[in-house]
Amino acid sequence: MITLCPSAERGHFRSEWLDSRHTFSFDTYYDPQQMGFRALRVINEDWVQPGHGFPLHRHQDMEILTFVIEGELRHQDDQGNSGVIGPCQLQRMTAGTGIRHSEANPSQEQVVHLLQIWIHPERTGLTPGYEQKSFPGDAHRGLRLLASPDGRDGSALIHRDVRLYAGTLEAGAILEQPLAPGRHAWLQMLGGMLTLAGHRLQTGDGAAVSDETMLRLQARENASFLLFDLD
Repeated sequence: MITLCPSAERGHFRSEWLDSRHTFSFDTYYDPQQMGFRALRVINEDWVQPGHGFPLHRHQDMEILTFVIEGELRHQDDQGNSGVIGPCQLQRMTAGTGIRHSEANPSQEQVVHLLQIWIHPERTGLTPGYEQKSFPGDAHRGLRLLASPDGRDGSALIHRDVRLYAGTLEAGAILEQPLAPGRHAWLQMLGGMLTLAGHRLQTGDGAAVSDETMLRLQARENASFLLFDLD
């Protein structure tokens, strides 16, 4: 079963410095039919204007992944972690028992475009943690593992039986990815256009997948996406 989440149907928030699209209910956007999918709780696509950002705020009992598409994002938290995340980089923050952090666009000229993802952890009360990984752009051809529960193949370690892949397909390319029995998937388009089992998906679209054994992706034009393999 494949359920589409068209880009235009996402929640939308816009202010002077932030343009944000919400796949699932978040903040002032509430849709009881869109409260998450499996372990996924939040997928926000954000554009942050130069010199602006999110002030210090608190999270608890959530695995938070930040994937920068374009530009840079500066992170600071009360655990002593700080860094700048750029394209082809992933940040994993385990909020656990509680963590306070801020995020800002350090550039005075370029907008930063990113996805922030929240995943329910396997249990509450984890020790807060932070990790940042770099993935060269050419390593995304096909599928590249970005995060996993065991940190294999250089991926970030997340505290949930979830695997996150980044994918890039050239126009005309076909990718077949098996889905084990009892597993589910979410596909989030970053750019371009492809078909998933005949369903057309383009920039910003998402798709929930259950009760399938194979994901067959065919790029109609150069396409990039994130793929979640979920328990």
